Amino acid sequence: MKAIILRNYGGPEELRVEDVTVGAPGAGEVRLRQTVIGINFHDAYVRSGLYKTLALPGIPGVEAAGIVEAVGEGVAGFKQGDRVAYVTGAYGAYASHRLIAAAKLIRLPDTIDDRTAGAMMVKGLTVQMLLTKLRPLQRGETCLIHAAAGGVGQMLTQWAHHLGATVIGTVGNDAKAGLARANGCGHVIVYTRENFAARVTEITGGKGVHMVFDSVGADTFEGSLAVLASQGVLVNFGQSAGPIPPFAPARLAAKSNALWRPILFHYIEDAGERQRMADALFAAVAGGIVKVEIGAEFPLEGAGEAHRAMEARATTGSTILKV
Repeated sequence: MKAIILRNYGGPEELRVEDVTVGAPGAGEVRLRQTVIGINFHDAYVRSGLYKTLALPGIPGVEAAGIVEAVGEGVAGFKQGDRVAYVTGAYGAYASHRLIAAAKLIRLPDTIDDRTAGAMMVKGLTVQMLLTKLRPLQRGETCLIHAAAGGVGQMLTQWAHHLGATVIGTVGNDAKAGLARANGCGHVIVYTRENFAARVTEITGGKGVHMVFDSVGADTFEGSLAVLASQGVLVNFGQSAGPIPPFAPARLAAKSNALWRPILFHYIEDAGERQRMADALFAAVAGGIVKVEIGAEFPLEGAGEAHRAMEARATTGSTILKV
């Protein structure tokens, strides 16, 4: 059995494959043979030490899909051979096998294959949270989505477009611009050569947007705040460019704006609600509302290479490790 062990915070080179032993599941646990592991920017924050939420040495990763190999005492609802996925703040996903509490598992339907499940659980559930659990985006509204060609960005664009919103997306180059348009962006801004705030103001005739979905953080926060319409909402759900500096809430009063900083794990703590959200996501994928693009695939031992590509903005869609 293999796992990626992080022993020191640092660059992608700190992600090293090692032999591990995974024993029998304890009470309430199952042992999984993992097939596909999802890669997220959260993993890079953990690896670098920006998030010190994984005790070292440890196995990073928060999502995967796989097959139940064995069940521990007291496990109900799952059996050997079941196909499952999970999202967990307990880490441990970068491995060929693992033990995990059965209460954390999400049952996979036959309509969702392992590659799709491994690529979409964090991203897809995040999108559903952003669009339905906070301030729901309404038909006829306009939203701005940063990193529109990324894994979350693509799904978010597709779902927002399906809801009847006008989507403005930012991307880093022309190839990604074409991808964003294909996914439903009515307007695309290449931020490397255009001031996105000025372009959003021009596109909206000075009115601004009803919602901004910002996973970038430090580099986009001020511009995102500036382009909000009256009573508009800025949702910051990531910080790929670094954390946002200290901010005075009184600044929101100028246009009665609101600022959200949601964390997915808080919305999926309850097992029943987590499965309901997952089932709605599976239905959206099966119905063609959301299409999951796997832009890059690496073997388990290539986790460092996967991080390097992701952080260099060299990938689009989801990135996975195939076990």
